[in-house]
Amino acid sequence: MRIDIYGKDNCPFCDKALWLAQQVSQESYHSYSYYKLDKDFTREELFEKFPTARTFPQITIDGESIGGYTEFEAFLRENKY
Repeated sequence: MRIDIYGKDNCPFCDKALWLAQQVSQESYHSYSYYKLDKDFTREELFEKFPTARTFPQITIDGESIGGYTEFEAFLRENKY
């Protein structure tokens, strides 16, 4: 499983998502990347990739958008990661 997190500075939900991704990757063979607003992508690029995004973070799993932190946590719980 490949996890990509698109976050920003001073975002507690971004920090929580990053922490969860780190835990998953330590306990399994899954990998993650963290991309930061204005360093790795622009706001315009974010809206191109996630047209309906209104919050941070935005997370993809294996290239498919799953939503934000709450959806990420639910996905991991449902799939027992």
